[in-house]
Amino acid sequence: MVILQKIALVITIIGAINWGLIGLFDFNLVGTLFESIEILEKLIYIIVGVTGLINIGILFMNFDERD
Repeated sequence: MVILQKIALVITIIGAINWGLIGLFDFNLVGTLFESIEILEKLIYIIVGVTGLINIGILFMNFDERD
């Protein structure tokens, strides 16, 4: 489970960077990279959303535990 959360966290961070680029520079990196493949662009947004939901588990993690 820890590995899944780490992968999800990395994907969520990439999504957050994309949102930061949109907010600061009105530049959508995902849209620019995959503008000709709309279904792939939507799939990436879905994956980022799902990984965000997976990361909710981090809120309830006991940080005193060592892996």
